[in-house]
Amino acid sequence: MEIKHIPACYGNLGFHQKIGEIIKKHSENRHSIKEIVHKAINFETVNSILDVGCGYGWFEDGLDGKFDLIVGIEYLEENREKFLSITEPIAKESVFLRILLPCPIELPSEQFDLIVAAYSLYFFPEIIPEVKRILSPDGIFVIITHSEMMLEEGERFFQFKNLRTLIKRFSSENGEEILRRYFGRVDCTDYFNRLLFNREHAGELEDYINFKKEFIAKDVLPEVVRKKLLHELKEKGSLAFNKNDRIFFVRK
Repeated sequence: MEIKHIPACYGNLGFHQKIGEIIKKHSENRHSIKEIVHKAINFETVNSILDVGCGYGWFEDGLDGKFDLIVGIEYLEENREKFLSITEPIAKESVFLRILLPCPIELPSEQFDLIVAAYSLYFFPEIIPEVKRILSPDGIFVIITHSEMMLEEGERFFQFKNLRTLIKRFSSENGEEILRRYFGRVDCTDYFNRLLFNREHAGELEDYINFKKEFIAKDVLPEVVRKKLLHELKEKGSLAFNKNDRIFFVRK
């Protein structure tokens, strides 16, 4: 199974960033997963970074220091300007490659000290052998991915088969098994979290559902999901959603 379409919501910079703020606001875990990952990486040994499925540069935003090279691979052209505005101040050379993965990555072997896939590898797990090829011998491959139980609370009412199928391509639950086929060392850190919405935050819950609409539309009309979950929020006063993730730190 290959994904031939990247949801347009990832190219809507303003909305994407708004959703990030909603997730931050409603997370029970008050520690940012990005900050946890940044602190876990020894950036003193990192001169070159490749971000596969880089989006607008979420991972690079907040990095200190000066790198020799940062390359972002991303299909949505709308993310180019923001990605470069984030990476150019922290890299001698910053490159945005518009590529629809999975496909061969035309970059030199063993070039990158750090390769990142932040909430993207389930779109194209087929690239893992290419990642191994272009990762430097002492480099590290870092993946952040979702649990297969994401939005499980909504599945009391609907079956999100399409979303579940996508996440199962590379998830918290099966990621280690997949990575060990290619890499000698696989470590992981679990990030436990829930998103909690109270009745007065109905508009923000609606935005969060809208962000997922391209994933759920193949199974259920997004408007039906919105109405049902907003009704549940109004009746119960609060709703919580699984937002558990896992971080993989991988070496050859």
